[in-house]
Amino acid sequence: MSETLNIAAFERYARAAVEQFPEPFRTLAAAVVLRVEDWPPENILHEMQIAEPLELTGLYEGIPITEKSVSDPAPLPDTIWLFREPILDEWRNRGDVDLETLVAHVTVHEFAHHFGWSDNDIAKIDQWWL
Repeated sequence: MSETLNIAAFERYARAAVEQFPEPFRTLAAAVVLRVEDWPPENILHEMQIAEPLELTGLYEGIPITEKSVSDPAPLPDTIWLFREPILDEWRNRGDVDLETLVAHVTVHEFAHHFGWSDNDIAKIDQWWL
């Protein structure tokens, strides 16, 4: 497998994107677990009612910062999932963007959910997904 297509490269691309966040977002992102997997786990696909795993390139799991409360019990750590095979599929199908840019874009999109943005909020300022 090419060195630019493996899980370690995806993680490097994602971490580089997070390092570019302005403060205070970069600091707020530091506590989030970043996971890169080849495919979305079956339980996640089932929960989200997604039949085609290639449709899910990333996922934010957690409680958005805008909804957290100090009185809540300590939850599991927030997690950003990136799914390598679906991202690679989109990259190959698009043919108009380099892989590092696509991984960074998916990463930023998922962190936007961590910061409390909905898909509709993101779409208002980010035409990428249209």
